Amino acid sequence: MPTLPHVPAGRTAPLFASAADVREASTPRTIAEKLVDMRAAQRLWAATPIRSRLHILRCFRAELATGSRELAATVACAYPGSLRRTESDTLVAEILPLAECCRFLEREAAFILRTRREDASSRPFWLRSVDVEVERVPLGVVLIIGPGNYPLFLPGAQALQALAAGNAVLWKPAPSGVACAHALRVMLIASGLPPELLTILDPDPAAATAAIEAGVDKVFLTGSAATGEAVLHTLAHRAIPSVMELSGCDAVFVLQGADPARVVDALLFGLRLNGSATCMAPRRVLVDSAIADELAVALHTALAALPRVPVTPSTALLLLECLTDARVHGAQVLVDGSATPSHGHAPVPLGPTLLAGVAPSMRIAQTDLFAPVLSLLPFTTLREAASMHEHCPYALTAAIFGPESEARTLAQSLTAGTILLNDLIVATADPRVPFSGRKRSGFGATRGREGLLEMSAPRAIVRQRSKSRIPYQPTTAAHGALFAGYLQAVHAQGWRNRLAGFRAMGKALPGLKPPRA
Repeated sequence: MPTLPHVPAGRTAPLFASAADVREASTPRTIAEKLVDMRAAQRLWAATPIRSRLHILRCFRAELATGSRELAATVACAYPGSLRRTESDTLVAEILPLAECCRFLEREAAFILRTRREDASSRPFWLRSVDVEVERVPLGVVLIIGPGNYPLFLPGAQALQALAAGNAVLWKPAPSGVACAHALRVMLIASGLPPELLTILDPDPAAATAAIEAGVDKVFLTGSAATGEAVLHTLAHRAIPSVMELSGCDAVFVLQGADPARVVDALLFGLRLNGSATCMAPRRVLVDSAIADELAVALHTALAALPRVPVTPSTALLLLECLTDARVHGAQVLVDGSATPSHGHAPVPLGPTLLAGVAPSMRIAQTDLFAPVLSLLPFTTLREAASMHEHCPYALTAAIFGPESEARTLAQSLTAGTILLNDLIVATADPRVPFSGRKRSGFGATRGREGLLEMSAPRAIVRQRSKSRIPYQPTTAAHGALFAGYLQAVHAQGWRNRLAGFRAMGKALPGLKPPRA
């Protein structure tokens, strides 16, 4: 039985990355060379019993718990257009969910990835001697392209799932994520992970391109829709599969009977979280017209407490364009936190923005913005609310506040990867929840059972117990009558039709020639 090629030795390396080491690992020639070593290590890792692989993750979780503040220090607290947080925010939004993801894998991965033996009751009669097993096997080497807004948790959870499934990982972080990616690698190696199984690349997009050209087995990308389209174009020429977790312009539905104080608190939380740089932050608030004015007044008052957040000049300009379009088409800007960028690349501080009377066709309701903006879209019926939602090209998550029976009815008609009932964002940190997008928000899944399965491929083992050579013989006219009779006997409706099928089979059998000796 294969043994682990590495054993825990305790952490001796510093958590902060050496920029020179990262650059050295990211040249096209070096990536191709590293892939050779990584594939050799991955084959041994795949042959290692899953319980042994999960033991390393258990050791890592303990390391994560004792070194959480040290790890949090490697995540930037301020990054224009992406991060605006405190140490506490990083601990609860990045490190705690990562630890929970790790424990989920320890408990569930072996069961999820187990070999499945198909039930014989579903087996066709004419294949009654066939047994089927479906294995979940590792993909090989996967490339994870991380985002800048949650540079540790989102790619880190994918890396843990990839390793649990028996893969090796190339991790291309965003510029803000190099330090924390390196720190996570140091912790994993200290926990017993063979070093060849996890390589951190340079944050330059060229490193990801070089890895794709060198030949990875699957790509997991978290980023904007535009980035996803560009990467997909590169992948298409090489037929490399992928999972895309892309942009959002997420909706919050407010039904009659919703707790107004909870709704306002949740919306402010969504705007404030991570400086509003969260892909599932609320942007469209579809509210029952009977309570729309009340909600608008409450939000107008509450938004005054939100601080300004720095965004990139391009984001500030995009918001201005969307506001101009909204005004032209009849929307009212109740709170205007926009600002005109000055010359250069200096961050632009934006306050919260609130619009009322927004129609689903307006640009503001169809654009992914990492900015603190809310658009109120009134509706009169649940059917109208669902129809308005479908106008948006993005479908990442949706949140519904209101009586559960009505919320569940509405949820059944919505296109979205995740739908939360009477909650916003927080519950998606549950490691059981698969995260996926629809439409321009991407495809495939990360995290949860479905995310772990994405890190593996099905392999069917089909065993034929019969020694008969009859299936290999050439067919004759008599076979045609036999097959037609069998189809009628097994699949036709009504006992008379089925009985006629059996009779046709009986007539065809004497005309069949026995197989040659």
